Amino acid sequence: MPERITDLVAEPGRIKLEWLVKLHWIAILGESAAIVGVQAAGLMELPLVPLAALVGLAAVVNLALSGWIRTDRAVSDRFLAGVMLFDTAVLTGLLHLSGGHFNPFSTLYIVNVALAAVLLPPRWSWTQAGFSVLAFGALFPMQQWAPFGVLEHEAMMGVHLYGMLVAVAIAAFVIVLIVQRVSRALARRDDELARERRLADQRAKLASLVTLAAGAAHELATPLSAIAVAAKELDRDMARGGASGEARADLALIRSQVSRCKEILQQMSARAGENAGEPILEVSVARWVEGALDGLPGAARVTSDVACGEAVVRGPVHGLERALRVLLQNALQASAEGAGIGVVRLVARAVGPGVVLEVGDDGPGMTPDVLARAGEPFFTTKEPGQGSGLGIYIARTLAEQLGGSLELESAPGRGTKARIVLPGRTPRREEAA
Repeated sequence: MPERITDLVAEPGRIKLEWLVKLHWIAILGESAAIVGVQAAGLMELPLVPLAALVGLAAVVNLALSGWIRTDRAVSDRFLAGVMLFDTAVLTGLLHLSGGHFNPFSTLYIVNVALAAVLLPPRWSWTQAGFSVLAFGALFPMQQWAPFGVLEHEAMMGVHLYGMLVAVAIAAFVIVLIVQRVSRALARRDDELARERRLADQRAKLASLVTLAAGAAHELATPLSAIAVAAKELDRDMARGGASGEARADLALIRSQVSRCKEILQQMSARAGENAGEPILEVSVARWVEGALDGLPGAARVTSDVACGEAVVRGPVHGLERALRVLLQNALQASAEGAGIGVVRLVARAVGPGVVLEVGDDGPGMTPDVLARAGEPFFTTKEPGQGSGLGIYIARTLAEQLGGSLELESAPGRGTKARIVLPGRTPRREEAA
């Protein structure tokens, strides 16, 4: 998990560089089209060889960057800043060869500055801004060495104004497109990172629960056994001495409560570490459902509608069965409240690349406050001794570890729906056979 989170932290630089590479290809195509268009229209005598050399250099560098990204290396802000400064230098060269400071496409300097402000930290953003101003200013004294011929002033102004319109439109389009796309990509990355951190926290909590439950079971097993033995001996002595039935009933209560405590400790220890060491295998949805229903008290009240029995999911088989059994047990208990004849519905569907299993009941439902806390460790609305409050928590943790989710939907008087969503696939024909 730490390695996975580290990879996600290093990812923003690669996201930014990927979008810069895409922008470079758009710019290279646009520059080539502009050069060909101006030359064909006879608006200006352009030095085609130097222009082609600069555009070719930009294409070669972009190809190198495309290959470099595939090496899965971390991309630093310094490297990104170097790429953007190179872009500005190439733009300056193209402008010098095609109109200098008269070229309306000098507006594209603003695009580089805007992208730097979004993609780079302040130090490099200001560096990009200063370099762009200096590069544009350098076009003025370089005008005397301009290797191109221009039209008369009036005709040149007409071309300049129309060029300004096109340049502003391109700048606005590129800024909005790239900034929005990069922002969304970074937002998705932040969501994934938050999810990975939450899963890491859940795993840490689960490990703590395993340690706590195992320690409690170990520490309390001996005194509880001693109490049980002492109570049994006292029961025998009282039976020989003719003790009152009330005293013997109290001893029987002590023994039953000791047994109950030992059972609760065993359940806590088993549930907290129930998936530890279990291999990840592929299991069909039909087999998953069958295993969860096998031996389940009240299974006769469960109606199954499995429309994707051949679909396959990956996970610890017994862990998946226990997770689904927890949801079925909760639904059976909830639907039994009141009339006691409630039916539980189990529906399995293939949705896109995933599998959805939904367990629904017609019980009393949950209030919004209870629903918000459902799934927290040791939180339960059942009577003491009826549940440890770990079932839904462990089921949700397992689903999220497998790349899925567990969702609860409930309202007072409308029952409850528990929905497990997991990645899945439909087996090939030969696999099914």
